[in-house]
Amino acid sequence: MSWNPALDANIPTGDAVDAIETVIVPRARDLGGFEVRRALPAPKRQMVGPFIFFDQMGPAEFLTGQGIDVRPHPHIGLATVTYLYKGRLHHRDSMEIDQWITPGAVNLMIAGNGVTHSERTDGEARQAPLEMFGIQTWLALPEALEDDAASFEHAPADTLPLLEGEGKQVRVILGDAWGERAPVTTTSEMFYVDAVLEPDAAIPLPDNHEDRGVYVVEGEVSVGGQNFEAGQMMVFRPGDRLSLKAGPQGARLMMLGGATFSGSRYIWWNFVASSQDRIDAAKEAWRAGDWTHGRFRLPPGDNAEFIPLPER
Repeated sequence: MSWNPALDANIPTGDAVDAIETVIVPRARDLGGFEVRRALPAPKRQMVGPFIFFDQMGPAEFLTGQGIDVRPHPHIGLATVTYLYKGRLHHRDSMEIDQWITPGAVNLMIAGNGVTHSERTDGEARQAPLEMFGIQTWLALPEALEDDAASFEHAPADTLPLLEGEGKQVRVILGDAWGERAPVTTTSEMFYVDAVLEPDAAIPLPDNHEDRGVYVVEGEVSVGGQNFEAGQMMVFRPGDRLSLKAGPQGARLMMLGGATFSGSRYIWWNFVASSQDRIDAAKEAWRAGDWTHGRFRLPPGDNAEFIPLPER
């Protein structure tokens, strides 16, 4: 989820993130019957292009009356991107946005100098069993945008470019790839793609971006004589012209990247910033809890509770 559920001592910051990891195996956490697998940041790779967090949510099945309840929590210095394969998720935020996220649509929330939001499966979503499966990512913001006001965009599935043919169905979620561009604001050069491959189908990496990674959601793919299974992320060298080929059961991939980012970022809890001072100021603002006059507000319609600032 876009709430960082633990402060992980293994999350790198500063100069500890310069090395490139070719294959990343996500760390898994059980959030009370709901598993999240985090591929980014990794000990040897903080970002792929602007992508600084990459979480696989589920797959999970909730019984009637059960679901996700991520209480209101803050963000700075990043943009959250939520993309579902299955299920529904209720987003509310301090900009008074009240939006249900459904499969194939894109929710982009740019935190800028500060935003608060919650994510729940509530109301009618709990009236029957519910499957949940999707990907949430954070995009680090360029320094020039860190102090901007927060903003939000929702793009329904049918507004996103869909490329089909030769055993492939490819939806461009953010940025541009293979001559197509998604109608969603981008904060820096990037691409983000959902690719479904039939058995033995092949797909080339976009060649117009420096940083490029692929996460295997389902099935397996081969590239460079190696096989990669679901739950692995590969990061490729700039400029290499490569194709990935699906295995005998087919594959589903998330392809991501963009321009190599200008320096690493500090990460603490739900905050991403170019300096420690920005992190410290956000911590103090959330700790103060002045929801009327302070830096952060609680979402209208979901302001009865919030996640407290961690002690460390």
